[in-house]
Amino acid sequence: MFTGLIRTIILYILIIAGIRLMGKRQVGELEPSELVLSLIIADLAAVPMQDFGIPLLTGVVPILALLAMTMILSVLTMKSIRFRALLCGRPSVVIRRGEIDQGEMRRNRLTVDELLEELRSQGYTDPQKVEYAILETNGQLSVLPRAAEKPPTLGQLGLEAQESGLPLVLISDGRLLERNLRVRGYDGHWLDKQLEQRGLKRWEEVFLMTVDEQGQIYLAPREREGRRGA
Repeated sequence: MFTGLIRTIILYILIIAGIRLMGKRQVGELEPSELVLSLIIADLAAVPMQDFGIPLLTGVVPILALLAMTMILSVLTMKSIRFRALLCGRPSVVIRRGEIDQGEMRRNRLTVDELLEELRSQGYTDPQKVEYAILETNGQLSVLPRAAEKPPTLGQLGLEAQESGLPLVLISDGRLLERNLRVRGYDGHWLDKQLEQRGLKRWEEVFLMTVDEQGQIYLAPREREGRRGA
């Protein structure tokens, strides 16, 4: 039993390392080579994890080899544009100035229903309102609307907007993040004053509190147990 636990932990750490090597991506954003790597590693790890008669190295060595190959391929894709195109493919323009490119759709095996579904998910029901729709190498559809369909910006309207900066979390689920409080240049007295102005006595009563670079505060009190169950 203990041996099985150790084997599982070792293989789990290796799988996590493999996922970390692929960067911060969701499953739907993986390149084809990365998706294949994930499936193979999962299959290699499952065998020695289930069958204790198989040596652990039988699963560890191939996983390490695949991770090493992933690092090599990552370096090559960064150095060579041709190799990157060969391994990851190239983006395909499926809508150009409101016209659907049926040839590109056939080459990418993209059906009309799938195209319309992707357009609707991004708020467009009419392909004619789309200047370009690009099928990326990870399978996602990037939609660039025509100029007349884009919402106006404050700059275009001649209005000035003040940047609020990145909000920092000061209190998360009743826990005070003192480092973030110091980064914003505040102390405990300032925090107590802000809580008092909102009818709160302790930071344990706060579910979430953030403050941006302009001093704008967002505060959400924690729900009481009785109110939560109601």
